[in-house]
Amino acid sequence: MTVSIRPATPADLPLIAQFIRDLADYEKLAHEVRFDEAKLGEKLFGPRPYAEVVIGELDGAAQGFALFFHNFSTFEGRPGIYLEDLFVRPDARGSGLGKALLAHLAKLCVERDCARLEWWVLDWNTPSIGFYQSLGAKLMDEWTVMRVDGDALVKLAAS
Repeated sequence: MTVSIRPATPADLPLIAQFIRDLADYEKLAHEVRFDEAKLGEKLFGPRPYAEVVIGELDGAAQGFALFFHNFSTFEGRPGIYLEDLFVRPDARGSGLGKALLAHLAKLCVERDCARLEWWVLDWNTPSIGFYQSLGAKLMDEWTVMRVDGDALVKLAAS
């Protein structure tokens, strides 16, 4: 079986949208998916892309993806890559595709002089946590995620 990783193109937008929905189903968060596909395409492939996507293939068939963007570490004084979404179709798990997607992002980090690659994982997702730890990832237990969105975001913006 041949594993390959390629940059996504605008023609991949329906595939990316489906991968996002499939990931949300897996994470029991399908009710949170609200994106408009055209707006997603604009934000990924428009004049100012906010994120990048790579497609993972097995024998030429798309079986997974990674969506990521740059963040910045002031302590390191260098950028990093934040992995927003990683998904491999259930039938393709165990094929090495997930590791290949993460290795691809690690290579981009090295090529782009990034200090780190980081992401979140749901605390109940023990199979993924174990997989990530086997690759050298460490849990950041001392950090708590904070978020402002919806009406609270609008209210804060107006203050």
